[in-house]
Amino acid sequence: MKISVLGAGAWGTALAVSASANAQAGHALTLWARDPGQVQAMQTAQQNQRYLPGVNLPASLRVVGGSKDALVQACQGQDLIVLATPLSGVRGMLVHLQQSGVTAPVAWLSKGFEAPVGAHGAAGGGLLVHEIHAQVAPDLLAGVLSGPSFAREVALGQPTALVAASERAEVRAALVKAFHSPTLRVYASDDIVGVEVGGAVKNVLAIATGFCDGLQLGLNARAALITRGLAEMTRLGVALGARADTFTGLSGLGDLVLTATGDLSRNRQVGLLLAQGQSLSQAVASLGHVAEGVYCARTVVQRARDLGVDMPISEAVVALLDGQLSPAQAVASLMGRDATVEQG
Repeated sequence: MKISVLGAGAWGTALAVSASANAQAGHALTLWARDPGQVQAMQTAQQNQRYLPGVNLPASLRVVGGSKDALVQACQGQDLIVLATPLSGVRGMLVHLQQSGVTAPVAWLSKGFEAPVGAHGAAGGGLLVHEIHAQVAPDLLAGVLSGPSFAREVALGQPTALVAASERAEVRAALVKAFHSPTLRVYASDDIVGVEVGGAVKNVLAIATGFCDGLQLGLNARAALITRGLAEMTRLGVALGARADTFTGLSGLGDLVLTATGDLSRNRQVGLLLAQGQSLSQAVASLGHVAEGVYCARTVVQRARDLGVDMPISEAVVALLDGQLSPAQAVASLMGRDATVEQG
């Protein structure tokens, strides 16, 4: 297959490296980066030293970028196009691909709800990427590749399992063919709503779990937080049209456990740093990478409120991020809730 990955951050680079390294498949990979300086540095060092240092790029991986012409060329004649840009850049890229007349399947890697901007918002809140796609680029054959995955482990060929989700069978098939390999297992799903909700909400819950661990509240508290967080995620997903069983799979429970407990998780790190007394701006600045949970937490809560969905953990995270609650108050607000029957 001819595959273009648009966006040379850690995850886009890792996926391109993984597919290029699968010699049996014989894919031709193009990795496009927006910054011409980054393109030059990657071509010279044969590494993405900015986002994935220490991982060598396969000789067969073509790195291009730095101009609109390079972007157009990277999208021509491809069998699959993968958007690996930050969530904030997905809308513009989808519009570009629609206007360019792309007919190949398109998949995105972004996880989260778009920050509401004017008329872009839905019922007062931002959109998931499949909702953006329906709004601005409905003619594109599209889907998402998601699941529990740290970029470095994928790039190093450590065993990983992902989910390719789309309402279109040809998109699911293209993603499986492109990325399924001896080290990367790709499952197919037609529940794109559930897969996207899981990928978005787990980032918010990972901040909460990092915060819990940073305060040394114990493993009992961590287990309770993850379990009740999964219930929150499921409630929101079902309200948006997802299937409940999706959240017991890779893109729900799997991604939540990885992001909430793994030390490579940027969202977990935000929670840990807040628990240590850092301000939100200090915590975010120290990461050097995007932590999507910080930017989509308020939108998650707003969508839940609009739908009448109770999400107390996510509400507490937003209150912490906005400085409305102190660490002690956040814990007290969750532990002080009335006793009730456990349910999803």
